[in-house]
Amino acid sequence: MRLARLGPAGEETPVVVTADGVRSIAAVSADIDGPFLASGGVHRVAEALAAGDLPLVPDADGMRVGAPIARPGAIVGIGMNYAAHAAESGSAPPEVPVMFLKAPNTVTGPADPLVLPRGGRKTDYEVELGVVIGRTASYLDSPAAALACIGGYVLADDLSERAFQLELSAGQWSKGKCAPGFTPLGPWLVTPDEVDAQHLGLRSFVNGEPRQDSSTADQLFDVAQLVHHLSQFMTLDPGDLVLTGTPEGVALSGRFPYLEPGDVVEVEIDGLGRQRQECLAWEAAS
Repeated sequence: MRLARLGPAGEETPVVVTADGVRSIAAVSADIDGPFLASGGVHRVAEALAAGDLPLVPDADGMRVGAPIARPGAIVGIGMNYAAHAAESGSAPPEVPVMFLKAPNTVTGPADPLVLPRGGRKTDYEVELGVVIGRTASYLDSPAAALACIGGYVLADDLSERAFQLELSAGQWSKGKCAPGFTPLGPWLVTPDEVDAQHLGLRSFVNGEPRQDSSTADQLFDVAQLVHHLSQFMTLDPGDLVLTGTPEGVALSGRFPYLEPGDVVEVEIDGLGRQRQECLAWEAAS
């Protein structure tokens, strides 16, 4: 099932995307968020869809697409989860997952403009598989137990300002991860029954030129391992988001330039959709 949120920022309405059109699920839930996932909302939508109770949204094609989940309580990023990306970053592959945090207010829609941060000079793109938590994960006993805590998957771009991340953070990465608009999500939240999380192609493009092209099969720590590992150190609540790392091909490698005003960034993952962000100068947007 593909769930989405359409409408102006802050006024999105929840929908389900089907083969015969986009249907409103507002009668089932006011939003797609932690309480919706934790309370069996996906099952209720499936029942209402099968019963023919969900009306079509006639103007869906002309509506803005928002992030497919409402503002998460936490965004947990994983660094260097692909060996080739660790190498291009000048690091050995980590022996345990590297974790950092992003601010929840960085979440935007998949086609919203990207305003490059004031004072930034090394803004980088990072296509990533996002994992949305559907059930509380705390001190899980095994990676297998972690799979039951996953509510769905999303396409994400873990945008990073490398100058802030590496030059001004004293070893902590979050300063480079938290600029406004630095976590575009969507277009859809796709339920786990439709996703083979460890065999997904993921790609990025800048101005139409290929940058990243890899597979989640190359992850050092798979989705189940990551959720299990994180649960030993923090409680993941329904609606929280885990970003599972990016493959090689980012600008940090030195092979490609950093983003500039006027650039167009596109990212995609098999079955999870495609994003497009136009880069704007901070001065022009303020």
